[in-house]
Amino acid sequence: MELTIYQLDAFTDRLFGGNPAAVCPLEEWLSDGLMQQIAMENNLAETAFIVHERDGWRIRWFTPLKEVNLCGHATLAAAWVYFHHIEPGAHQVAFNSQSGQLGVEREGNRLTLDFPVADYHAQITPPLLVEALAITPQECFAADDWMVVVENESIVQSLQPDLRLLQQLDRRGVIVTAAGDDCDFVSRFFAPKYGIDEDPVTGSAHTLLSPYWSQRLNKSSLHARQLSPRGGELWCEIKGERVFISGHVVPYLKGVITL
Repeated sequence: MELTIYQLDAFTDRLFGGNPAAVCPLEEWLSDGLMQQIAMENNLAETAFIVHERDGWRIRWFTPLKEVNLCGHATLAAAWVYFHHIEPGAHQVAFNSQSGQLGVEREGNRLTLDFPVADYHAQITPPLLVEALAITPQECFAADDWMVVVENESIVQSLQPDLRLLQQLDRRGVIVTAAGDDCDFVSRFFAPKYGIDEDPVTGSAHTLLSPYWSQRLNKSSLHARQLSPRGGELWCEIKGERVFISGHVVPYLKGVITL
């Protein structure tokens, strides 16, 4: 069996920036175990698989260790593959997923995700999280991930968390965020429990970051940067219970998986 695979850099306008994702369009679903093995072999933060079903396209995402319920950068990458290789000239696509229907629109070279706003609540910072980060956050919130707010961008930039301790926490990952020096807000994301020590750019984290900073800054349109070594740039807009997350995608390779 031969499968086409694409690798793309998402949330960046330059090659070797942003977050790399693999995308595999399939005629029909492979077994969960085989898709997990492919994701492990790719060794990227996420590998997305897309299949056209009776009710439209469906997308699933796998880290090297686990399937996840939502992934932004790999959805952006999958939409780029759809617009350029499956339905050239199209400007919209909707993917059914474990997190509901996720729309993507194309406007020039920028793609925009239509994602649900995350439900989050304030929480006392767990002592283990304080120990892992070696800082005391200003605020802490819980959703699928932990999110902590710190005083300034330089703290986010210089953070060197204890990944072994982060792996022991009870949620998918940890978002650390602060107001930006030359953008609205910055962040970093760590998910060692899922085989991702630091995610270069995390679209799904912005379903939590965007409503928080929208409320705090009293503005609905936000410009964000993720301060990983690769770096990434996102434009976010809150509309009711949806967040629209925009960015660019740069293709890196097209290949064939032989099974």
